[in-house]
Amino acid sequence: MTMKGKTALITGSTDGVGRYVAERLAAEGARVIVHGRDRARGEAVVERIMRQGGDARLLIADLSSLAEVRSLAEAVQRDSDGLDALVNNAGIGTSGAQRELSADGFELRFAVNYLAGFLLTRLLLPMLEGRASSRIVNVASAGQQPIDFAEVMLTRGYSGARAYRQSKLAQIMFTIDLAQELAGRNVAVNCLHPATFMDTTMVRLSGVQPISTVEDGGAAILQLVTSPSLEGRSGLYFSGMRESRADPQAYDRGARAKLRVLSFDLVGLADPLAARV
Repeated sequence: MTMKGKTALITGSTDGVGRYVAERLAAEGARVIVHGRDRARGEAVVERIMRQGGDARLLIADLSSLAEVRSLAEAVQRDSDGLDALVNNAGIGTSGAQRELSADGFELRFAVNYLAGFLLTRLLLPMLEGRASSRIVNVASAGQQPIDFAEVMLTRGYSGARAYRQSKLAQIMFTIDLAQELAGRNVAVNCLHPATFMDTTMVRLSGVQPISTVEDGGAAILQLVTSPSLEGRSGLYFSGMRESRADPQAYDRGARAKLRVLSFDLVGLADPLAARV
């Protein structure tokens, strides 16, 4: 899929692998919507893209607030007449021993890593469906842990690693669920573990020694956005450049249904499939 003249939104693209993907897509001729929380850092990314002849726009939003996720979606809708690619990349790592809450009172990693992308995708889906062929990429992780639906918010036995892993598995479950919902339509939805311990701020803050580069992870993400070989293929999980298998819970239809009901309830949206019954 050529990106020349296409519009792409990459969340968390003021740093790390998100910035790399934004700059590469802009170099390929895409109009890039850069997203982040730090305005100065975001403006520097946009300036660099524009200086190199690309087209970029910055939108600021804190994804720990569902109200700001909604504002971000509204800004994208005002700014563009369509969207060809959405890369849900923004996230929080495993660092932090204390349980934290989002602005809406949800466990912070579940809120930022999963719920924000779920809501943003749902709100922007009409724009994506308005294109002849569009793609959604959820940047997950090989670090996955089954969700205990009796304790999703981890009020007992909290650890940052557990919170991170269940949020990443939730992204994968959402990918598969949405791909099945959109079967036969013009939107492909896939997810991936881009690379192990990339040299990013998130990895360094977790106290882990990086063993791969943002270029490694960026190439894997770009493959899901642009590769012609993935035309019409959806609901897949990749590890790096190769198709792989996620935690078994991702393929449990009942678990995905539970997550779907919970997610629509938490973000305050009506499930379009429930409305058809």
